[in-house]
Amino acid sequence: MDNFSSDPWAKCAMVDTAENVARRDKIDIAEQHDLVIHRYQQYRKALENDSAFLKRFMTLPFEVPDTRFRKTITTLEGDVGVTESTAEGLKKLKPVRPDGTVTFGGQTHPADGMAGAIVVDSAERAAELSTDPKIRIEIVSFAQGREEAAYMPAAPIKAARLALQRADRSVEDMSAIKSHNPFAVNDIAFARAMNIKWESMNDFGSSLIWGHPQGPTALRSVIELIEQLAIRGGGYGLFEGCAAGDSAMALVIKVSDLRP
Repeated sequence: MDNFSSDPWAKCAMVDTAENVARRDKIDIAEQHDLVIHRYQQYRKALENDSAFLKRFMTLPFEVPDTRFRKTITTLEGDVGVTESTAEGLKKLKPVRPDGTVTFGGQTHPADGMAGAIVVDSAERAAELSTDPKIRIEIVSFAQGREEAAYMPAAPIKAARLALQRADRSVEDMSAIKSHNPFAVNDIAFARAMNIKWESMNDFGSSLIWGHPQGPTALRSVIELIEQLAIRGGGYGLFEGCAAGDSAMALVIKVSDLRP
């Protein structure tokens, strides 16, 4: 829990950075809880039809082997540890900090997570490796950003603006947006800055719901973004996410469906 309770750069807990942004942008507890409920319902869509969306990139059910790969310890049917969010349940929660706005429901939970890698290669080699070479995935631009100390949830705004600028695209050009959102505050602040509705982001859920592993959070979100664009027949997509040290990164990708 040390990573959550103490940022060596800002000298405060991560929840304090969320409270700072909430105070500056006047984000109240009610809007945070509204977003949480909406994100949970989006995640529920990923579980429809026997987790059809998740099975686009997850091997499910997944047999977990022992350390010697001799026997199966357990079988995973999907994400483990996801807690249902309801209006009634969230109403009972008090802010973590006195006079604050962020409750345990308005932030993600620590979660172990494992992921593979995304292979970046030439178009020809990518087509050889792809299960469907008619679907082309391109990295259009990449950017990093940093906010003032102790304002981590707002950092993705700077990174996203720079990534969009480098891609010569606007946020309106994005067919889908995914975020790493350890706090509900993240998405609210981002949507306000970009003049969009936070309801339009994170189809099929986000790390706010399925947890915050140390490494694969962005990787899973980018994979979900790719799959979402593939379902739509292609388009531009934006991923953005914050990190400790009040830093952030953003990525613009393009998915082209070349099937007749």
